[in-house]
Order: sequence, then structure tokens, then C-alpha cells
Amino acid sequence: MAFSIRLTDEERLLAESYAKLHSLSLGEVFKRALFEKIQEEYDITVAEDAYAEYINSGKKSRPIDDLWKELDL
Repeated sequence: MAFSIRLTDEERLLAESYAKLHSLSLGEVFKRALFEKIQEEYDITVAEDAYAEYINSGKKSRPIDDLWKELDL
């Protein structure tokens, strides 16, 4: 699949500079940026869901020192 993107001259120069710095094509730079953003948002959503599940479970956290004492560490 191919697509086009409109950039200002300043944006284009920045993207080209980044691509050259990392020895990548512009296409690869944008592809990586897109999938990195998707992964970040997915990770945030999973973390928020896990935290909400923890809060809703009624469980309480406790200091790590308590665990160490329990395990004789």
C-alpha cells in the first residue's frame, strides 16, 4: 500500500535529516513512527485497563519491605 503525505518545507527537511541520520528511507521513517505511535497507545490502553481492574478488585498494595520480611530477605 502506498500513500502520500503533505509536508511543509521545514517538516520535509526535518524528516529527511532524521532519515539520513539513521540511514533510513523516508518511507521507513514514517512507517516506524506510525507503528511506534500505535504501539504506545495500545500499551497505554492495556495499562489503564489493568490498573482499573486492580482498583476495582479491592486489593491493596503493601510496602515491598513487608514482602521481604515475609520471605526472610
